[in-house]
Amino acid sequence: MRTLAIAGACALAAPALFFSAQYFSPAADHLDPPGRTDKAFDTTPDRAADIADVYTWHTDTALVIAMTFAGPAGTNRPGTYDRDVLYGINVSTDGVRETTELPIRVRFGSGGGGYGVQFSGLPGVATPFAGPVETDLTTPNGIKVRAGLFDDPFFFDLQGFRETRSTGMLRFDRTRDFFAGQNDTAIVIEIPRAALPEGTGSVDIWGSTARFAAGES
Repeated sequence: MRTLAIAGACALAAPALFFSAQYFSPAADHLDPPGRTDKAFDTTPDRAADIADVYTWHTDTALVIAMTFAGPAGTNRPGTYDRDVLYGINVSTDGVRETTELPIRVRFGSGGGGYGVQFSGLPGVATPFAGPVETDLTTPNGIKVRAGLFDDPFFFDLQGFRETRSTGMLRFDRTRDFFAGQNDTAIVIEIPRAALPEGTGSVDIWGSTARFAAGES
């Protein structure tokens, strides 16, 4: 299990995340909506397709995007690599959030005794780029990718939330983190700024999942 460093990140609700110099909106998903993914309502939740969070931040030279899913899970749960789920990370640079100039698609597969991951739509990479999970990979034009198991980076005091809701008084404690030690599977992409499509100067980012019906994949 690795720790996902998100210092300076903006964590926003999946499946929609919008990031620009003028717009920030913090939120989280994690088992929402309950009618689809919460075991209290759904005895067979689709964990592999359930997005936890989408994070994005930038450095002077690169844009970093991380999408977590299939969590929170206990420390003994392995990564979730479902070949029938298509993961999407969508990047818009034209100021219109309904369009996607950079649609990145990610799929998992197995063979040779292990799991692999394939990235399609990476900027400047003409063909799908693949490699093993739990491995740092770099494309010829310098895009870095990794898919694997991470410690859930989202911080939340669940006990404090429940006590606050029941008493009407704030009971939050910054030393209590319900997600500490909980595993998520994550897709992480670091794109050099020079590889991004030209645009308006702002970037909108959102994640999506889709499950293939039997026989479609």
